[in-house]
Amino acid sequence: MQSPEKLYMVVPCYNEQEVLRETAKQLKIKYTALISSGLISPESRVVFVNDGSSDQTWSIIKELHDNEPSLFSGIDLAHNSGHQNAVLAGLMTVKDICDMCITMDADLQDDINTIDEMVKKYYEGNQVVYGVRSARNTDTFFKKTTAEGFYKFMKVMGADVVYNHADFRLMSKRVLQELANFKEVNLFLRGMVPLIGFQSCKVYYERHERAAGESKYPLKKMLSFAINGITSFSTKPLKLITALGLIMSAVSIIAFIWAFITKIVGFTEHGWSSTMCSIWLIGGLQLFCLGIIGEYIGKIYAEVKQRPRYIIAEFLNETDKKEEK
Repeated sequence: MQSPEKLYMVVPCYNEQEVLRETAKQLKIKYTALISSGLISPESRVVFVNDGSSDQTWSIIKELHDNEPSLFSGIDLAHNSGHQNAVLAGLMTVKDICDMCITMDADLQDDINTIDEMVKKYYEGNQVVYGVRSARNTDTFFKKTTAEGFYKFMKVMGADVVYNHADFRLMSKRVLQELANFKEVNLFLRGMVPLIGFQSCKVYYERHERAAGESKYPLKKMLSFAINGITSFSTKPLKLITALGLIMSAVSIIAFIWAFITKIVGFTEHGWSSTMCSIWLIGGLQLFCLGIIGEYIGKIYAEVKQRPRYIIAEFLNETDKKEEK
């Protein structure tokens, strides 16, 4: 096998003080094993990204870095930017200093032992390795049904997403450099990465229960994330509106002909119920269509502003320590 390359792990953190030390402990064990086996370079690092946490997350990250600067680095975002922006902040920070990068959440639900297989797949020539859940046994019935339905719906809408894949993936340096060319503000990395292309593969794993703390994705955020994914990567809703408009136009013409014929033959009494139902039906369809159009207008509004997707307040790295000495 070729000489081992540098693996950087980007771990977004938002109020993860309960689990962060355990995550760091397990990652240290895994990195030690990977380095000893010659799979990764001793210069490989773990980069924790603090996404504006309100607890002791950043203090713990600084403590980890102070104790082991050769393994743990930290990025502190100036404010809470959201999970996807936190992941992107880490990726764009390490893209020029790593050979490959793995993104993983801090809650230890993603199987750390899968990292070995991901790295091996990378050496086989894969530029992207997707971590895919083999089952959803740890999810509630509601979460399982809605999550699987989301992936299927995204496929129907024409978005190229990997089924049952979240943000546990390996990407090569080349892929990260291409990802930097995507300037959109509304991030949906699960849809963006497949668009980049290059040789890819999947590795399957069983997702564990959260080691500690609470989920940072309540139902409200999940729905917002789903809407963001659909409206960012599919124009089918707009096409459906056009089709619906054509159908309604055809129905209106037929209704007009029917009304004209009934008037000619002398039957001019119209029911109040049918009138009111028609008004409400058309009004509802108009509001629904305007709502979907509004989603797209809102995204255009955000894109043209060209606001920064993240602002790094501080970057902890081993190089800084050497310079201080």
